[in-house]
Amino acid sequence: MLSWPVDPVRAVAARTVPEPRHESVYEMKWDGFRAVVWRSPEGVRIQSRQGVDLTRFFPDLVSPLTAALPARTVLDGELLVWDIQHGRSSFSLLQRRLTAGRRLAEIVRQHPAHLVAFDLLRDGRGVELLDQPLTVRRTKLERLLRGAPAQIALCPQTGDRDVALGWLGDLGVAGVEGLVIKPAASLYRPASQLWMKVRARDTADFVIGGVTGALDRPVTLLLGRFDDRGTLRFVGQTHPVKTGDRQDVARALRGMPFRGPDAGHPWPCPLPATWTSNFAERQPVAFIPVEPTLVAEVEVDTALDGPFGRVRHRGRLVRVRLDLRPEDVATGRAEAHRRHAIADAAGPPADAGHR
Repeated sequence: MLSWPVDPVRAVAARTVPEPRHESVYEMKWDGFRAVVWRSPEGVRIQSRQGVDLTRFFPDLVSPLTAALPARTVLDGELLVWDIQHGRSSFSLLQRRLTAGRRLAEIVRQHPAHLVAFDLLRDGRGVELLDQPLTVRRTKLERLLRGAPAQIALCPQTGDRDVALGWLGDLGVAGVEGLVIKPAASLYRPASQLWMKVRARDTADFVIGGVTGALDRPVTLLLGRFDDRGTLRFVGQTHPVKTGDRQDVARALRGMPFRGPDAGHPWPCPLPATWTSNFAERQPVAFIPVEPTLVAEVEVDTALDGPFGRVRHRGRLVRVRLDLRPEDVATGRAEAHRRHAIADAAGPPADAGHR
């Protein structure tokens, strides 16, 4: 029986869109927060992927969801904020709600949120649908959202792989960051990994263990992953953070307690040049250690070294993930194994023979 909080179905990352072994459907992967919406006779509650109540950060969605959903409905979807100026969804504007404090009402007024729904876990009659195939749940969801307010949308879906590949190639400018591939006959199994996701770029999540520059004006991020014993292992460094993104990073770091070099941080300060592959200058890297509580999504290549998956080349910060916790990041060994397995399964690029 469904009860708060539910651990939603997860999607396993893949580098390429596979040829379907069974009938599959493809959905746009949005640049937002995963959310499970619970509609009860008492009102609406919005649950994060980790089970945190996000309702107070999205007051502008409470009325539209109340109007759109009968009591007892539970649906799965993605929270988005649309950046009108740039014509795309904005993860940065979405994330500002979590750090806005007293400015939340102003941010909500300037940048209203939307929910894109893609699954129905319980219908308005209180009937749970976890044991129904995705195709049945989708049909019920489409029927439920007919005439819904503009802030509540149905996620586009197609069974045509070529159409999905077109989305992957053409819609990144609108904030569609990839595809989610789902077996059409699959049941909804909480906490399982039944789906597959393909990003338009290869990214991974890391724990921020330090910054160069200053906390209020970070230049680069030092990245880590916990090993199986819970020790934070250094695995890489980003390129300089873009000027326009530094304010968001600084805001996320603001007020975060950090450890000085004598307070037990697991990395030496400064970092040895050999740790960062800084062989050209052969200079250690001075940095500010921070508590490893903040997660960053970083665009990286597939060159990984060692048992903890050290990133051989510097990555580019995509965004800070306030919606994730360090425990949501795979351990270094698990991530290295996963990425090597994906690379092996994908095989060489199609044009490798022409190089």
